[in-house]
Amino acid sequence: MNTNLSERLNRLSPSATLAMSQRSSELKAEGVDVINMSVGEPDFNTPDHIKAAAIRAVEENYSRYSPVPGYPELKKAIVAKLRNENGLDYQPSQILVSNGAKQSVCNTIMAVVNAGDEVIIPAPYWVSYPQMVLLAEGTPVFIEATIEQDFKITPEQLEKAITPKTKALILCSPSNPTGSVYSKEELEALKDVLLRHEQVIVIADEIYEHINYVGKHASMAQFPEMKDRVVVINGVSKAYAMTGWRIGFIAAPEWIVKGCNKLQGQYTSGPCSVSQKAAEAAFAGPQECVEEMRQAFERRKNLIVRLAKEIPGLEVNDPQGAFYLFPKCSSFFGKKDGDRVISSSTDLAMYLLEVGHVATVGGDAFGSPECFRMSYATSDDNIVEAMRRIKETLARLK
Repeated sequence: MNTNLSERLNRLSPSATLAMSQRSSELKAEGVDVINMSVGEPDFNTPDHIKAAAIRAVEENYSRYSPVPGYPELKKAIVAKLRNENGLDYQPSQILVSNGAKQSVCNTIMAVVNAGDEVIIPAPYWVSYPQMVLLAEGTPVFIEATIEQDFKITPEQLEKAITPKTKALILCSPSNPTGSVYSKEELEALKDVLLRHEQVIVIADEIYEHINYVGKHASMAQFPEMKDRVVVINGVSKAYAMTGWRIGFIAAPEWIVKGCNKLQGQYTSGPCSVSQKAAEAAFAGPQECVEEMRQAFERRKNLIVRLAKEIPGLEVNDPQGAFYLFPKCSSFFGKKDGDRVISSSTDLAMYLLEVGHVATVGGDAFGSPECFRMSYATSDDNIVEAMRRIKETLARLK
C-alpha cells in the first residue's frame, strides 16, 4: 500500500508550541513537577455570565447545524463591538464567524493567496503563519524585527520587502510571541507605505486586543483609505478566557467574506452552536471581567520582567501587551553542562524543561532563533518559582 502523505502536508512543520506542551505533559505523567509556560492560554475560568448563556443555549435546544457564517445575532453583536470599542463601521454581511481565530486566519490566507504569491510576515511571528502560507502554496517573506526595535518592523523595512508578487502582509498586534504593540502612529507610517502598493491586503490579527498595557488598541482598519484592504481577525479566546470554545471571526470587505464563507462551507460548516451563544454573551454582556484579567496580566508582566532582568545572560525588553516574554538568550549558545551543549534556543528550551522543569518554547519556531518564549498566563507563585528555576539552571552552563 502507498503510505506517502501528500506533498502539501509534507511542506508543513509540526507546531513547536504544541510539541513542547506534549513533552511537558509526558514529564508530568512521570511525576515530574513541571511549570508549563509554553502555551498561550489564560489560566482564568470563563466568566459566569458567559457560561450561563451556554447553559441556556443547551436548554433552548441550540443543538442543530448553525449557518455557515455564524448566527445573525452573534454577527450583530460583533458589529456592535467593532463600532463601540473600535470605531469601525461594518455590516453583518462583512462578518464571518469561524472555529477559532486560527481558522479565521487560515480561511483568509486560503481565500486570497495563489500559488507563487508572496506574503510578508514580520519575524518574530506566530508559528502557524508561514505554515498556512505554505499550505496555500504561497511564499512567506520574512522581515526581521530585533529586540533593539522592540520586535516591530519599520516603514523602510516594509517598503524594501514589497514586490509585484506581494499579496498580503500579516500584522499581529499585540503580538504573539513578543507582546509588542503597534501604536496608531506606527501603524500610520506603515499605512503610508501600503498606500503606494494597492495590491497588498493586510491581515490584522488582533486576538490579543484587550490584553494591552499602553492604552487604546490601534487597528490598521481605522484608517479609512485602508479599510477596504484590511481583514480584521479577532475572537473570544484570549480576552474572555474561552480558548476551548473555539470562536473567532473576520471583519472584512464583503468579497473576502464571501470567499471565506464558500471555503468554510466545504470543510467545517458553521461553528459550534452553543459556543456561538456564549460568544454573543461575551461581546454583548458586562466587560468588567476583561479589565480584571487585563490587570492581572499586567501585574504578572511587571513581575516576570523584573525577575528576568535579574538573570545574567538574558536580554529582556518590556512587552506592551499579550502575555508573553521573549528574551534574547544567544549569550548561552556554545555553553555546556557536562556533555550537554546549547547550540540553539530550541536546545535551551529543552534544557530548561528537562533540567529546570520549566516548559518554554525556542525562538527558532517563531523565526527568531536568538530568543525563546515564556507565557506568563499563570499564577504569580508559578512565575516566581519558574524564574528561580530558570536562573539556577542557566547558571550551570559554563
